[in-house]
Amino acid sequence: MVGNLRMILRLVLVLAWTLPCMLVQAALLCVRGNAKVKFAQIYWRGVAFIMGLHLHVKGAVTSERPVVFIANHCTWIDIIALGSVLPGCFVAKGDIANWPFISWVAKLGRTIFVSRSKATLGQEREGLSARLAAGDNIILFPEGTTSDGVRILPFQSSFLVIANSAAKPVVQPVTIVYDRLDGLPVQRRDRPVISWYGDMDMASHYPGIGRRKSLGATLILDPAIPAGTFENRKALSAALEARLAANAARLRQGLGVDPASVNP
Repeated sequence: MVGNLRMILRLVLVLAWTLPCMLVQAALLCVRGNAKVKFAQIYWRGVAFIMGLHLHVKGAVTSERPVVFIANHCTWIDIIALGSVLPGCFVAKGDIANWPFISWVAKLGRTIFVSRSKATLGQEREGLSARLAAGDNIILFPEGTTSDGVRILPFQSSFLVIANSAAKPVVQPVTIVYDRLDGLPVQRRDRPVISWYGDMDMASHYPGIGRRKSLGATLILDPAIPAGTFENRKALSAALEARLAANAARLRQGLGVDPASVNP
């Protein structure tokens, strides 16, 4: 009963927080400057607080601009966690643009929608490069879909070509692992409660998280990689996949963060 009440209350509070924030963000989109970026982070931090999501961040967001943040992806909660920490625009699959209510939040957050189809790939990559040239940072999930949280899926290198665009962005690897549930270490059996993958829908997945007291995640921000460091996008993709997989494996095994892998 307590869990059900907590789940319902969180939905009410998220809605009550989101509606006025949407009005503020809509106004900020009409003015120049970074206020719209900073306010988006404030919004996601508010959602994280309501959801009982506690973030442990190791490393720091690079001060160089523009940035392509490369992150692993296992659940819709990643958006809340990463949005709280990273000053950037998400790249999301095109069908989210048609989801009721969620699409409005995504569009106000200046999400970039892509289809990942070969027919539109070139145009979409040009659009991403244009956003970087305009000064935006981009948050990209190279797995292309969510995983089960036990492993990182093979990276798709198609969009990593933007790392060599005229804007010369730096690339910062970001690893996220959910390691605490109700204050206790996450076990393998807990992964389906947290991870959102396969044919799961959000309506049926949310209660498993909404009823819980708290959820904890560790984010590792590796040092940024300068443009041109790797010969091509495939070499960059392989290096990023290996780095994030190694970070995630250490966290899941309870080994902590490798001090040499993060910004001071």
